[in-house]
Amino acid sequence: MGDYMAQEDDWDRDLLLDPAWEKQQRKTFTAWCNSHLRKAGTQIENIDEDFRDGLKLMLLLEVISGERLPKPERGKMRVHKINNVNKALDFIASKGVKLVSIGAEEIVDGNAKMTLGMIWTIILRFAIQDISVEETSAKEGLLLWCQRKTAPYKNVNVQNFHISWKDGLAFNALIHRHRPELIEYDKLRKDDPVTNLNNAFEVAEKYLDIPKMLDAEDIVNTARPDEKAIMTYVSSFYHAFSGAQKAETAANRICKVLAVNQENEHLMEDYERLASDLLEWIRRTIPWLEDRVPQKTIQEMQQKLEDFRDYRRVHKPPKVQEKCQLEINFNTLQTKLRLSNRPAFMPSEGRMVSDINNGWQHLEQAEKGYEEWLLNEIRRLERLDHLAEKFRQKASIHEAWTDGKEAMLKHRDYETATLSDIKALIRKHEAFESDLAAHQDRVEQIAAIAQELNELDYYDSHNVNTRCQKICDQWDALGSLTHSRREALEKTEKQLETIDQLHLEYAKRAAPFNNWMESAMEDLQDMFIVHTIEEIEGLISAHDQFKSTLPDADREREAILAIHKEAQRIAESNHIKLSGSNPYTTVTPQIINSKWEKVQQLVPKRDRALLEEQSKQQSNEHLRRQFSSQANVVGPWIQTKMEEIGRISIEMNGTLEDQLSHLKQYERSIVDYKPNLDLLEQQHQLIQEALIFDNKHTNYTMEHVRVGWEQLLTTIARTINEVENQILTRDAKGISQEQMQEFRASFNHFDKDHGGALGPEEFKACLISLGYDVENDRQGDAEFNRIMSVVDPNHSGLVTFQAFIDFMSRETTDTDTADQVIASFKVLAGDKNFITAEELRRELPPDQAEYCIARMAPYQGPDAVPGALDYKSFSTALYGESDL
Repeated sequence: MGDYMAQEDDWDRDLLLDPAWEKQQRKTFTAWCNSHLRKAGTQIENIDEDFRDGLKLMLLLEVISGERLPKPERGKMRVHKINNVNKALDFIASKGVKLVSIGAEEIVDGNAKMTLGMIWTIILRFAIQDISVEETSAKEGLLLWCQRKTAPYKNVNVQNFHISWKDGLAFNALIHRHRPELIEYDKLRKDDPVTNLNNAFEVAEKYLDIPKMLDAEDIVNTARPDEKAIMTYVSSFYHAFSGAQKAETAANRICKVLAVNQENEHLMEDYERLASDLLEWIRRTIPWLEDRVPQKTIQEMQQKLEDFRDYRRVHKPPKVQEKCQLEINFNTLQTKLRLSNRPAFMPSEGRMVSDINNGWQHLEQAEKGYEEWLLNEIRRLERLDHLAEKFRQKASIHEAWTDGKEAMLKHRDYETATLSDIKALIRKHEAFESDLAAHQDRVEQIAAIAQELNELDYYDSHNVNTRCQKICDQWDALGSLTHSRREALEKTEKQLETIDQLHLEYAKRAAPFNNWMESAMEDLQDMFIVHTIEEIEGLISAHDQFKSTLPDADREREAILAIHKEAQRIAESNHIKLSGSNPYTTVTPQIINSKWEKVQQLVPKRDRALLEEQSKQQSNEHLRRQFSSQANVVGPWIQTKMEEIGRISIEMNGTLEDQLSHLKQYERSIVDYKPNLDLLEQQHQLIQEALIFDNKHTNYTMEHVRVGWEQLLTTIARTINEVENQILTRDAKGISQEQMQEFRASFNHFDKDHGGALGPEEFKACLISLGYDVENDRQGDAEFNRIMSVVDPNHSGLVTFQAFIDFMSRETTDTDTADQVIASFKVLAGDKNFITAEELRRELPPDQAEYCIARMAPYQGPDAVPGALDYKSFSTALYGESDL
């Protein structure tokens, strides 16, 4: 109030110093009053006379203050006028203004000096007092505002409100600074002040709605223009441009909010796209892994195994990285949404991180048994091929033996034979029966192999069954024919002599020996399949045992041949004519010698085959030991690194940037270890190519190592992402390093199991240690439940460190709110409850204006106009308080 008294004294002294100033003030104050009174549909012409009855004075105060004054008195008497002026002066005094030497009587009497003083007081209070720039107000604030706005302009140096404005350049600079399209400042000349002043006055009146309050000639022709007139006119510029400044500030706030929202929407769209692609890949891959239809050949199954190797080495690893990156992007997006006070992002149905994890788990479950199934199928097909070859070999031997047997049994040679011939036929038939019985075991083996092939689902079972059935039917026919022939021979035997016992003895001993040689040849040519050193050594031992029996077999062969020679010697010594062949057997000495020679040839071939297989199994054993040596190093290394990462994530020291740098160095050291894993993959491929199915030298399989490696990469990436999000939270919320370390220390203290998350009771103890009132009473439980709903919105029962940091930062910092955005839109809308598309395009950048127009709902209020948009519901939707 003292300022107003001092200014009033200065005003009185100014008039005494320079009477020309009164003329300037009268013109300026009149124009200033009319700029406000015309809003009420009136104006004044003579400032001394038109305020004498107090009516227009009260009306002026109502317009500039926006308040209602007491009802004026409409009488013409002097007392009515004095009362009206007193009501106006009382209103001025109620605004904190102390009027000095100004009374109602002087105003009613038309005292020019007092009237001008009163108007100047009103201008000071309602036009200049509220101006504030950098903690300065009123005159100093207005002067500082002028200096700031005109600083970039040449020939302008505003130091006061009189001579600094005489050349007119300062007025033009103010206009050009805010509306550069209205003034061609570079064309103005400092030596032409009248033109400069008139140009500024005309432009302000025509485009800025600021009436002409000064006269150019009066200013130029006065040594020192009136300060109050200049201040009054300049304050009009301040108020005219302050609205634009508010609109610019409001627009900047909206742009900032919309930019954050647009960026978040882009991140959401990227997440949806990546999640859809990954889920689609999982959807396509799972049926392939679940397809367990066996192939017919080993080659086809080995191709499936190679396809699976390509999937594990080529196709799946990038998808593992995509899944990890998707989780990192999702966590980063949620952090940004929390930091910008936006609602959490909820992906489309079926695209949640949990959905992706469930799909991935289903994929790995399908993958888990696929390789084992492939290997089992290869073993099965290998076994089937072996059995099929064995079946064909035994069937061929049997079919060769039975060839011509039916015709022999059907031959009725005994009807015309002599007695000796009959006896020979009987003995021969007995030998055949002995031979037939010896072949019974082979037929049973053939049937058993065929049955096993059927049980193992051999693809060519139909042909096997057909051939087996033919052999069995033929065998039954041979049995029936043999029985019929025996009956016929026995019937004739009563009339015949016995056959030479030597031939009979020869036949009896030659037949089993012949069968033994055939079995030996069959065994020596029998295929074998082994997977270990022990198995091949067992076969070698059995073969050595067989070779040890050969001397005895050779002595038996010589004994049988000696019988034949003895029979020939007796026949020759007794002049007995022999038919040239033993009547009791078809096994001649030539056959025995031929088969014995064949056995002698097959033994060394069997030796070589067993030695080659032994060498192969020794090579396989080397591959096993080579793989186990590398796996027993890589496996524990991965396990150790997993434990170290868990310890680092709990015991992090130094700044977050130091922690992040340390973790990234740690990540690089892990990546640098990848060649060891690649070497192990190469060794594993050699093992699989050699069809090695087990390894007793190590507990680590290639699948164990792959899973451990993938978990190691995922764990270090997640730990790095957690620290990056902590840095993002710290920078966005202004949290100091000391605060962050205090939060980490408090969190680690109550994280007893070092699991990286706190249970409800641990979290409550942590809050109590930080000073929160969450004791076990009704009020404390309610506060704790409120905090838990913030840090654990999904009700998982666990509070992560990131959620803990978000909560602590939210408790100590402030962010944009929906109410602030609504207030900004209201400024752009000119205090209306709605905004139009035209106003949005005028105040906002094009892309953000169109963003708002596309999403704002039509305004439905009673004051709506065509095209009105509801900015309030739009603003609340940005912060999740309603739906867009």
